Amino acid sequence: MIDVRIANLNGRLTLLNGEDALDVENESDGRFGPDPLSAFNEWHAFSDWMEGVRFDRPAAAPFATTELETPVPRPSQIFAIGLNYADHAAESKMTLPEHPIVFTKFASSLTGADVEVELTGDRVDWEAELVVVIGRVGRNIGITSAWDHVAGLAVGQDISDRSVQNRGTPAQFSLGKSFRGFAPVGPVVPLSQLPVGANRDALRISSVLTEVDGTRRTLQDGTTADMIFSVPEIIHRLSATVEFRPGDLIFTGTPSGVGLGREPQEFFRTGQKLTTEIEGLGSITQRIT
Repeated sequence: MIDVRIANLNGRLTLLNGEDALDVENESDGRFGPDPLSAFNEWHAFSDWMEGVRFDRPAAAPFATTELETPVPRPSQIFAIGLNYADHAAESKMTLPEHPIVFTKFASSLTGADVEVELTGDRVDWEAELVVVIGRVGRNIGITSAWDHVAGLAVGQDISDRSVQNRGTPAQFSLGKSFRGFAPVGPVVPLSQLPVGANRDALRISSVLTEVDGTRRTLQDGTTADMIFSVPEIIHRLSATVEFRPGDLIFTGTPSGVGLGREPQEFFRTGQKLTTEIEGLGSITQRIT
């Protein structure tokens, strides 16, 4: 297969290939689906079946990106890692962490790949992130075997209301990052489907803002190779405490270029459009309302 992604199309588990979509329940004769989580609950069986799927069939149909919902609508756990890029820690005027800074984005904030996001105030910020989707149960996972527990990767945004996030002492990270639509996630690219030449440990990550007048600006442009704690290191350290479950999500942190770290500071305004792209994984879009 080429360019196959796992998606949630109008609430149903779907495989995407280019501009075509295949409904998994129908294509598998009921073996999987329609619940999007079923792909990850039976990841090894699903991935084996997926390798034999053909898209040159009448069942493959075009789709609209606005029909894509979050690929894992009910994860049992969502982990998010703060200050995981040295350049972002520097722009935030904070010291490099010795251990992963962990918070959550509550599941009700999850949304799809091409959506409208409503502002909750005048200090709502962007954070382009690589999202890891877990495909295997595990606890006390070794660094060398950590990738074996990953089903795939996706493009995400950790949208943040900085006023709420930094309100009071201590700060309210999880609440400030969990308003409706503040956790957009794109379709999941299985590790086996990463394009030739794409290094899962070093993927380019960028976000581009389109203004109301159509002008475009690059806000963030980095590489996941600059993570302080790599994907295997994050999984290893978290699993020393928690048990990972299929469909768990990990937002792995953001490179520099967020609005809070700019001089002067800058935040979303109504009418803007944000496009976030990660090498080999595609892009997601948020229209700010």
